[in-house]
Amino acid sequence: MIVATFSVEMIPQVMRLMELGSPYIRVRTESDYWLYASLFSSTCPVALIDGKVAGAIIAFRSQDNPDDVYIQDVMTDPAHRKQGIARTLVAHLHDRAREWGCDRIYLTSEPDNLAARAAWESLGFRNVTGDYAIDGVSVIKDFKGPGKDRAAYQLHIR
Repeated sequence: MIVATFSVEMIPQVMRLMELGSPYIRVRTESDYWLYASLFSSTCPVALIDGKVAGAIIAFRSQDNPDDVYIQDVMTDPAHRKQGIARTLVAHLHDRAREWGCDRIYLTSEPDNLAARAAWESLGFRNVTGDYAIDGVSVIKDFKGPGKDRAAYQLHIR
């Protein structure tokens, strides 16, 4: 496996990969992925196996709070799961965030996505205390806007 930064040439493969994450991952437009590859590539590592995209993270360093890196999407091709791809990509992002002096990496997930919860916790992320709990998962009301309650997870860097 090779970890590379997301590039414009990888957009079709990354979009196909993200389609496999439905219903929890929503594929964005091609122009959105162009922005990610052109403006945020340093926080968007991609795993390549035999030259093909096998996993990707779409993440951003906060402009309002540069101590934070937010992960929007993490996806591993189902044919390559249980091979450490997500762990490798998160470690790559963690190293970059540490180089920048960031304090944390965080992400959100739908409260019912128990597989994601297990993955985040195995990678060292902790569920952020929220407003209420569903099946033991702490949830923040309206985190992503009215009616869009989310479980938040964070990984402290320092």
